[in-house]
Amino acid sequence: MAASRPRRSGRARAAHLGPERRRPLILDAALEVYVERGYRGTSMQAVADAAGVTKPVVYECYPNKDELLLALLDREERRLLDAITDALPRNPALDNVEAVLAAGLTAFLTGAAQATNSWRVVFESRRGAESVVTARVRRARDMIVGQLRELVRLYLTSAEVDDVERKVPVVAELLATVAESCVRMLVLEHYPWTAVELATYVSRLITRGVRPV
Repeated sequence: MAASRPRRSGRARAAHLGPERRRPLILDAALEVYVERGYRGTSMQAVADAAGVTKPVVYECYPNKDELLLALLDREERRLLDAITDALPRNPALDNVEAVLAAGLTAFLTGAAQATNSWRVVFESRRGAESVVTARVRRARDMIVGQLRELVRLYLTSAEVDDVERKVPVVAELLATVAESCVRMLVLEHYPWTAVELATYVSRLITRGVRPV
């Protein structure tokens, strides 16, 4: 009687790529899991399952869950910043604050719409993050707000506003909070606005108030 053949596992065996080539694929899987389940629901086993590899393969790329998520945050932060930077106008008119604000907010909304999961990781995940990831998420947001501060400082200075240094962080944080709320409405809650429409309207509210113009 012929010897029976060994049974194969239901999952196809992943090609051997080595850690360097495997890491981007592991991060793709981690992004999928993290967006769906958050920090608590993301485990090395869940990432392995999403990537179609065994758990030791994931550990070969990243020694623990926090190191994996920190690498993910780094990558998604770069993606989000690149998307926002690409959408920014090249030569904004410094004498028109409303137009500048509208252009910046449009860029933020457009970038977030193009990199929705990146935005979720960098901004939304701080609500449920823990451990070392908490500080890293906060640092990512602080870096973006820091860039916004430089932009605010430039415009307040050009407009010869008094007490600029005291006002810059307040205005920057206010604009960041408004921008995050707009992204939630546009990208996550699907309000019936385009990025340009929402940015233009909100910029008008901020710079002119609710009075008819």
